[in-house]
Amino acid sequence: MMTESDKLYLEEKGISPEEFQKQIDSFKKGFPFLEISAPASVEKGIMVIAAGEEHKYLDAWNTYASSGRKVMKFVPASGAASRMFKDLFEFLDAPYNAPASAFEKAFFEGLEKFAFYEELDAVCLKNEGKDIKTLLASGDYKSVVKNLMKPEGLNYGNLPKGLLKFHRYNGFSRTPVEEHLQEGYLYARNNKGEINLHFTVSPEHRNLFEKLIGAEKGKVEKELSVTYNISFSEQKPSTDTVAVDADDKPFRDNDKIVFRPGGHGALIENLNDLDADIIFVKNIDNTVPDKYKEVETKYKKILAGVLVETQQKVFEYLKLIDCGKYTHDELLKILHFIQDVLNIKNPDTKFLEDAELVLYLKRKLDRPCRVCGMVRNVGEPGGGPFLAVNTDKTVSPQILESSQIDMSDEKKKEMFKSGTHFNPVDIVCSVKDYRGYHFNLKDYVDYNTGFISVKSKNGKELKALELPGLWNGAMSDWNTIFVEVPIETFNPVKTVNDLLRGRHL
Repeated sequence: MMTESDKLYLEEKGISPEEFQKQIDSFKKGFPFLEISAPASVEKGIMVIAAGEEHKYLDAWNTYASSGRKVMKFVPASGAASRMFKDLFEFLDAPYNAPASAFEKAFFEGLEKFAFYEELDAVCLKNEGKDIKTLLASGDYKSVVKNLMKPEGLNYGNLPKGLLKFHRYNGFSRTPVEEHLQEGYLYARNNKGEINLHFTVSPEHRNLFEKLIGAEKGKVEKELSVTYNISFSEQKPSTDTVAVDADDKPFRDNDKIVFRPGGHGALIENLNDLDADIIFVKNIDNTVPDKYKEVETKYKKILAGVLVETQQKVFEYLKLIDCGKYTHDELLKILHFIQDVLNIKNPDTKFLEDAELVLYLKRKLDRPCRVCGMVRNVGEPGGGPFLAVNTDKTVSPQILESSQIDMSDEKKKEMFKSGTHFNPVDIVCSVKDYRGYHFNLKDYVDYNTGFISVKSKNGKELKALELPGLWNGAMSDWNTIFVEVPIETFNPVKTVNDLLRGRHL
């Protein structure tokens, strides 16, 4: 039963009563699994760029970047670092005082290699009256960890990943935010020396991001002779989702309905608000020091080159369809492009008359497009590339998570297990149509691809609704091209010890 205060709360958040009811209904009926026809592979659905072809796409991107079109780099950066330090939080609560697990031992053995070591050493000296070496020599390991994690120290356990010291250089260190400034210079710079970056951040940390950018922007601009246009946004309150109890009734805390952030799928709204022709999407923690950026830069440009070449063809075909002066052979050429380049298959197209075929071709071409880097599977967690069956019975490339696939179906389970590649979130997007108008990206979300997870609040169990993921269901109806990229381009930091891996040192 909705109270007047409930209605006012919904209004405050910008959530309509209809949307609220739709969310409640989602808990009751659940979400359907997606039908898949096969995992994408280099034999079917994943493009492999031959060494002799690389220059073509590199040149295509360099030409486009100099054309005056607006290019932007979009970095989801609101993720908290708390999960990075899960093992260290557990160490603080453990009944023992010296490192015992393999993770704990690796952390302390590599301590001096971390980019934050000098800062941590200084804060230990200030708070404990002893430096790190003295504390460790006396067996006081937990004081070192406390000074790293707690608010009275560096507060790393409560900050977002983007603000932590990741990489050490000669005489200074950099956070992921600063590394993304450097990356933007390498592949997202236009012919006027302008670089557009957009970070999505959490409201409670926005001022810290702005402070860091304020301190570093001018120095980097002078060093590189460029101009940075940097903007921020937060997940909109209207994208929050209601939590429910075991009976699928709104979960309440002190009589107030509990809403939770809807997951990274909410960021499709932030992406939709950006005015740019081409947008690079990359997670905040997937970045490396300068000495390893060459490979990343090369493949970012290759992905972008594939996108602009594809976009050029799509625009050319749509203009041809619009003018009405096309032959049957030209329609077949467009159909083959859709089948062979965009990997969209529909056996029923052979039964269509030309008038019906034209409508089908235009519908499939006139939508946002993305090129996604895919890495060979090495056991990393995350979604992967598949050929999925859409509601109109066409088969097209999709990035799917395991939760979207019916694992009780042995055939589907085997398809998931036999996938050769996974998604490193390395995406380049085309978000304007052939007339120059911005697509409304919300029109291309498959709202049937959300999922439900079980959480707890104040010791009580609740069910939470996750929106369709940004690169999963939120981009479900985009045209998608998968391109194989090397594992060297994928260097996420899921735990603090990942910073001890070779490409972060």
